[in-house]
Amino acid sequence: MAREIHELSELNDDELLIRIAESKAEIFNLRFQLATGKQSNSAQVGRARRTIARAETLLRSREIDAAEALAASSEVKI
Repeated sequence: MAREIHELSELNDDELLIRIAESKAEIFNLRFQLATGKQSNSAQVGRARRTIARAETLLRSREIDAAEALAASSEVKI
């Protein structure tokens, strides 16, 4: 888990968006395989969902940091 978080934190925003899209496609395929009986490991769906959640959390954290930096730089200091 820590390795995955570290790997995701090294990616830029565009790469994170690509990773999210890939994980969503993986979930779709896994659900389809589960429904047709070709896949028996349902835990892979959960792992893909957690990857999406981690990537979205990193994106949101970066967005908040950027907004705070912009607000701090635009404050008038007396």
